Amino acid sequence: MSLLPFTIVTGAAPYLRQANMDTDVIIRIERLTSLGRAELGPYALEALRYFPDGSEDPAFILNQKQFRGAPFILAGENFGCGSSREGAVWALQGIGIRCIIAPSFGDIFYSNCFQNGVLPIRLSLQHIETLAAACQDGVPLTVDLEQCILHVSGASAIRFEVDVLRREGLLHGLDDIGLTLKHNAEILAWQHKDRQRRPWAWNTVARTDYFPP
Repeated sequence: MSLLPFTIVTGAAPYLRQANMDTDVIIRIERLTSLGRAELGPYALEALRYFPDGSEDPAFILNQKQFRGAPFILAGENFGCGSSREGAVWALQGIGIRCIIAPSFGDIFYSNCFQNGVLPIRLSLQHIETLAAACQDGVPLTVDLEQCILHVSGASAIRFEVDVLRREGLLHGLDDIGLTLKHNAEILAWQHKDRQRRPWAWNTVARTDYFPP
């Protein structure tokens, strides 16, 4: 699947301080049963964004003018815990989120981020508190995945770590299948040699549709 590449992104960074933000808070399950992927954005974090009558809660940070359309979320511990629903990532993408920075993540949510072109960054709570203070008035944060650094104007850059293959996928806008297909020529060459070496291991009818040229 082709994704939006992530190289250098700059924008506002609201702080969702709450720990253990689970996927049911990010997107309610009934929304996933009735809406398509592109329709989920208005319902992301709806219990926090809206009052029961459907009007916006002006006190919620993502509804504040300086944070509308922000590409980042600074978050508390264990963000994206709970049930394993890919729609949680889709919903956040629907409101423009490209990167989430937290001390820790739910494991499945963390993997789902990479598969959908969202960068999850693990940083200490101390670093996140520092960034939140620097960005509290909408001062932009810059995340540079090419150099694996993030910084706010007037402050020292902070380095972060990300798996090498996952970083490559985000930089080029590729999921795991896309990364594999970058080596399609080598895969086909190996298959050809292995068919000659071990013909008994392959079907008698050659298959060519797995990795089309």
